[in-house]
Amino acid sequence: MEIITWIANNFFGTPAILLGVIVLIGLLLQKKPASQVITGTFKAIIGFLIIDAGSGIIVGALTVFEPMWAEVFGLEATELGSYMGQEAFNAQFGSAVTLAMTLGFLLNVLLARFTPFKYIYLTGHMMFWTTTIFAGTIVQAAGGDIGFWPLVLMLTVILGIYWTLQPAVTQPMVRRITGGDKIALGHTSASAGLLGALMGKLFGNKEQDSEKIKMPSGLEFLRDNNVITALTMALLFLVGAVILLTRDTPGAQALMESAGNQSFVVYSLIQSFRFAAGIAVVLQGVRLFVGEIVPAFRGIATKVVPGARPALDAPVLYTYAPNSVILGFLGAFLGAIIWLVVLGATVGYVFVPTMIVLFFHGAVGGIFGNETGGVRGALLGGFATATLVAWGQYFMVSFLVDTTVPDTAMWAADSDMFLLSPIIRLLAELFF
Repeated sequence: MEIITWIANNFFGTPAILLGVIVLIGLLLQKKPASQVITGTFKAIIGFLIIDAGSGIIVGALTVFEPMWAEVFGLEATELGSYMGQEAFNAQFGSAVTLAMTLGFLLNVLLARFTPFKYIYLTGHMMFWTTTIFAGTIVQAAGGDIGFWPLVLMLTVILGIYWTLQPAVTQPMVRRITGGDKIALGHTSASAGLLGALMGKLFGNKEQDSEKIKMPSGLEFLRDNNVITALTMALLFLVGAVILLTRDTPGAQALMESAGNQSFVVYSLIQSFRFAAGIAVVLQGVRLFVGEIVPAFRGIATKVVPGARPALDAPVLYTYAPNSVILGFLGAFLGAIIWLVVLGATVGYVFVPTMIVLFFHGAVGGIFGNETGGVRGALLGGFATATLVAWGQYFMVSFLVDTTVPDTAMWAADSDMFLLSPIIRLLAELFF
């Protein structure tokens, strides 16, 4: 019994180690060389631990951004520290998340093998964040005392079905965009893409194809998500700081005092770069473990489901419609700024317009929108994406994960998660 307890605490109870074990098994099953097995296992563990470090940096910047804009709108700021948060959530439920992600992938493989939906979902970082957000939703609905295995089993079923059906639903549009059937879209921007296609069909003009126009070379920087994240957050932090300098309220004074001897404007600017740096750190961690777990998964999947289509990250579509990518993001950026003001002035929520989400999802919305409605469709697809993300973030952070991982939902939750989480919450309340 003591041995079982030790294994549970040190393997199933330590998500980074559990992830390393999963990669280790996957590589051993493929009979990889010893050097590759060791390297892959260690990089997966290190990558997972880096995520926690990056999450802390992001939260540090959000603890300035959220009260700053709450003060701008005259709202009562909420302390992020009152939530469980990503780091504490990982410590308690990270092993369940890691195991469910693995079992969900295996269920995806089995469904691809025995159903007509021959798609293998291989976008590892989205697998991780989707599992985390869905886990946060279930834990909040069922209570923090939910058992390890009930949480794992529910997540496994949900994820396996989602990762199988999502590529199938978007494949008709992907086929039109790519002109073939060799790849599929495996990304949580599926709903943004379908919404963009609908907007393009209803309000666009297919004859005005975005790809037939020449885009200014000066917009090339929009393709670098680190740059646009830092630039956008710098703009928002600076605007907020300037407005607070004109205020004499206790909240404004407290925020300005937090800068110490540093200029509050400079302090705010540093927070914007800290936010962008935090996301860059997290993404580096994700790249490390995804770079190892995806090959391990792919090797298993190709042996079980020969001829299955790989469902891949959103950028696989970008080369087919590069102008639509930029137009979709521009539409999403404009929408984000509008909804930041509207949400703050109406429901009293400070929307965090994360450019990582808006770029990748706005791009897919733009590509799908262009396919059905040309230039207008691409712009409207991006704007519709921002609308879905802004209101989705509000409902999720305020009602669905407000006691678990709202800090993560502010920047890592997105289109499909927003639409599916209410359904998952209802299921969790029904079964637990």
